[in-house]
Formats: sequence, C-alpha cells, structure tokens
Amino acid sequence: MGDGFDFRAGGTGGFGTGDGDGGEDVYSKVVRAGKRTYFFDVKATRSGDYYLTVTESRKKPGRDGSPVFEKNKIFLYKEDFAKFADGLADAVDYVKIHKPEFFESESADAAIDAEFAML
Repeated sequence: MGDGFDFRAGGTGGFGTGDGDGGEDVYSKVVRAGKRTYFFDVKATRSGDYYLTVTESRKKPGRDGSPVFEKNKIFLYKEDFAKFADGLADAVDYVKIHKPEFFESESADAAIDAEFAML
C-alpha cells in the first residue's frame, strides 16, 4: 500500500460496513450528520494489528425511486494513525479559526475534540 492510505470509492450498498473488507470488527462508532452517515470502524488483522475504516454513506434515490446508499471508504493503517490524526486536527483547527460559525456551540466543539482525541 505504500504510504499506508487506501481510498476506495464504493458504489451502492446498505448501511453498515460489513462489506467484506476482511478484518474482524473490534469497535464501531456511527455519526449521523445531515444527509450523511459516517462509520468509524476499528478492525483487527489476523496478526492482531488494528486498522481503521472510515465510511461515508449518503442516501440517494435509485433509478426506480427506491433509496440507494452511495458509499466512500478510507482505509487507515496503524503506521499512519498519528499522522492522520494530526493532519485532521490541524485542518479542523484551521476551519475553527477562519470559519468559527461552522461550529454551532461549545458543546459541538467539545464533541468534535473528543472524537479526534480517540484517533
């Protein structure tokens, strides 16, 4: 995988991330945000290493009008957890400084900080 990041754009599917990515489920966190749902899944390899999948799921109307879920997924490997968490925190801090109105309240801000601290 080279740099430890693997972005895979998924087509359609249902909610959840049990879509055959191979790892044993260790921990899952679901975040509903408007029209999107995010899944943060910690998985274990056969050798006991952890990796993280972050899946964005968006509900859209299908051709026949029934709901279809479009998914995008990022695989993040153990050697890049710290770099990824630092980069994400830096990007969010930038937005907090330059567009503070995007963060509705201090409680929302604290919740975001707590989520990043877990990475």
